[in-house]
Amino acid sequence: MVNLKKYNEVLKLFVIFLTFFFFFSCGSSKLQVARIEGKQIPITDKENQVTEIENFIKPYREHINKDLDSVLAYCPITLDKKAINGQTTIGNLMADVTLKRGNTVFKMRENKTIDICLLNHGGIRAILPKGNVTTRTAFEIMPFENTMVVIALKGEQVFEIVDYFILEKQPHPLAGLTFTIDKNNHPKNVLVQGKPIENDKVYYVGTNDYLSNGGDNMNFFKKGIATYDLDYKLRNILIDYFKETDTIKSTQDNRIIVE
Repeated sequence: MVNLKKYNEVLKLFVIFLTFFFFFSCGSSKLQVARIEGKQIPITDKENQVTEIENFIKPYREHINKDLDSVLAYCPITLDKKAINGQTTIGNLMADVTLKRGNTVFKMRENKTIDICLLNHGGIRAILPKGNVTTRTAFEIMPFENTMVVIALKGEQVFEIVDYFILEKQPHPLAGLTFTIDKNNHPKNVLVQGKPIENDKVYYVGTNDYLSNGGDNMNFFKKGIATYDLDYKLRNILIDYFKETDTIKSTQDNRIIVE
């Protein structure tokens, strides 16, 4: 007869042996990097440019250039950043266009009207030359991804905007707000949409998202009582204006008068 007791003990030892064997054999082995190899593929040096890459990129480049160079409007004179009485021709255009087109969105969403538009002189990166106006022109003028924001300010903060202009002496694009700087460097005849400012009245000021957070030391925007992000890029505002306009016009008026 088979001794079952001894058989069970042997079987038990065999199972333990297999368990240890599989445990150690399945343990994770550590891998180490032995060598790193690389190869430089030239894509900017035309003499050594890889044909396959150029052939792959070419149709996309041609499609983008076609879109960028499509004519949208005509500009009869060059609009530049030369300051005259605290204003520039291209700055006035930017402020007027942003106020007008921003209002179409703001009225529809909030049933309110933008009173003032204030942008920054440095944000305009190119002139608008005489001749055909294209999508590429808009990208050159506004290469950044800034969106339009509307800030609700009390009248006292609007006076701070005027003080900012007097202190900074920069031709920042401005629309909807007019004032005079007297011989003592003090403001007078401050008007919003042709009416005197009321300290407790709420005014809606259109600007970009950079300035709305106090950029370029425009800290008065941080005192706003409400903020509305229109999710409308300033560059797209400019492109939409070009598309709906046959001939570009810029107004050189007396928004800021220096005595």
